[in-house]
This record gives sequence, C-alpha cells and structure tokens, in this order.
Amino acid sequence: MSSDAIRVTKRTNKKERPKDKDLAFGTVFTDHMFVADFQEEKGWYDPRVEPYAPLSLDPATAVLHYGQSLFEGLKAFRGKDGTIRLFRPQKHVERFNRTAARMTIPQVDPDLILRSWTTLVDVDRAWVPAAVGTSLYIRPTIIASEPFLGVRPAKEYIYYVILSPVGPYYPEGLAPTKIKVIDNYVRAVAGGLGEAKTSANYAASLYAAEEAKHEGFTQVLWLDGVHHKYVEEVGTSNIMLQIGDEVITPPLAGTILAGVTRDTALTLMREWGLRVSERAITIDEVIAAAHKGTLKEVWATGTAAVISPVGELAYKGERLVVNGGRIGALSQKLYDTIVGIQYGTLPDTHGWTLTV
Repeated sequence: MSSDAIRVTKRTNKKERPKDKDLAFGTVFTDHMFVADFQEEKGWYDPRVEPYAPLSLDPATAVLHYGQSLFEGLKAFRGKDGTIRLFRPQKHVERFNRTAARMTIPQVDPDLILRSWTTLVDVDRAWVPAAVGTSLYIRPTIIASEPFLGVRPAKEYIYYVILSPVGPYYPEGLAPTKIKVIDNYVRAVAGGLGEAKTSANYAASLYAAEEAKHEGFTQVLWLDGVHHKYVEEVGTSNIMLQIGDEVITPPLAGTILAGVTRDTALTLMREWGLRVSERAITIDEVIAAAHKGTLKEVWATGTAAVISPVGELAYKGERLVVNGGRIGALSQKLYDTIVGIQYGTLPDTHGWTLTV
C-alpha cells in the first residue's frame, strides 16, 4: 500500500486553537486524524485523513479484552523561520514496526507510516505552536479491532494518528524532579514486553507512580524485575547518570525501550569526547557515589520532556540531593543542543530533522 494515495477529507467547521501560553500536555487535539484499516484478506487499505472523531468499537473488540495494541510518540516543531520539522521520524518508524512484530500486529509499510505523519501534520500545520518549549505531539496507534473473545492475534486492525499541540510534559518544566526508587513493584522482565511501546507497559507503571506522587515525588525509578537492584528506567523515560568522568545508562537488554532521545544524547556526548558507558549499574553504586560526592548529575531522556534533570533520589527512607537540586551543566548542554536542532536554531549535521 506504500504507493497508495492518501485520501483527504477536511472538516468544514474548524476548532478554536489554544494560545501557546495555555498549552498543557495531551489535552487538546487538532481538526483531523489519519486512519487506515487492516483485514487479513486485504492487508492494510484505504489510507485517509478525515475529521477528528470518536472511533466506533464493538464491545467485543479484541484490544479492549487482550490489550493487543501499540503506539508511538514524536513531535513536530515550528522554527523561528516558520519551518515545520519532525525530529528523527525514521527512528520512530523503525521502532513502530519493531513493536508491531513483538505484538503480532501486521507491520505497516515504512513509506506509508512516514507519509501518514507528514500528510496529517501538513493538513493541520496551523496547529503547530511557535513558542520554544511547545510542539505538535504526534501519536500513531494501532489497535486490534476484530470483535471476538479468544486469545489469539486479531485478524482486523485500525491504524490511526492523532495530533496534540503541547507545552512542557512536566509542570516544573526543566526544573529538577524528585524521584522515588521503587524496589517492591516490577515494570518488566527480560523476555517480556519492556522493550515494546505497548499499553501494557504503561498500565504496569501506574500504581507505583501514583503512590510516589502522593508522597510528593514527580516520578519513580524502576529497578530490574529479577534482582531488584539494577537501575532501569525513570517512569517511562530512559535514565542517565554522570559519576565522576563517566556517563552511564543501562543497556538495551530487553526490558527498557530503545529511546530516540536516548540515542540522540549518546551520539552527541560521544561526539563531545565524553566517556559514555551503556552498562548495568546497581542502585547501591549510585547511592555510594552520592555519599562520596562523585554523583554529579542524573537526568531522564524522552520524547515528551526531552531532558528531565533529577534533583533528588529517595531510596529506603534516605533522600539524596543531586547537584544541589539544580540542573547540571551537561543536562543543560544536552537540552540546549537537542532543542536547538529541533527548532532549527542549531545546524542539523546528522540529518535528524525532516521538513514538512
């Protein structure tokens, strides 16, 4: 279906667009959505852009019972020159189809995935906000749409894409967050769905995250599901730590998502000549470094927040302040560089952006 034209039907009554200063995250949606359907005998068919509207699902729809679904998340940015850029969309296309394979969902032609994003953003380009720190969040999703009760891969699916103009993911913006280390709940284990971008991962994280928020924390730091000692992820983001002259991030070993911002940060830091390690690290090593004064910075990386510095870690009743509770120089440099490339104020020497 890669060469199929995308049919476009525009809505006649446009919604009122919010002002940039009023944008939160994920609460407002644009005028249009992309939709394509899959049936076993036809494959993916009828790619189209149509007015944003509710989906009509049978009560027996497979995704509602067995959770067979996937999603992605990336952003479009409006530069000072008015140009709209997507950031590393090809990496998101690759991850989209990797997740599809893991979830036994039929893969979508990569060319169609990319065109579905660029076509929809172009149709709703007036919705891309202009203020730095704002963007148009792109949420591609596939759900199993066949109505049946039985544990097997579905034979029908809906692929759809929606858009949301957004402000900062965390209300505190780039201010350092307070993180609680979780050692009594498990998010994922090797061989499970931890490396897939599917709803089950996020559902598994909610209980611990809500507990932590009631205690005054922004998010949680997950440890591994077997030994409960190896650092894995912060909430739904990848984590990085600077101990002495080494930057450490957990390896992609089947339990954490291969973050696009993670890859971006690693690429930049290696180009800057920093000592960067993708290796297992225990929470005890982190605590020991904090006591010695060698834990310089901790930060999370992710599409939604880009770089989110950690100002405090709480573990077994002890609260450790990181870098005086302030954003560190390396976190700030990463944020400024990535955001500069996204908005077109710094040169894109890697070909990471795609103009719409």
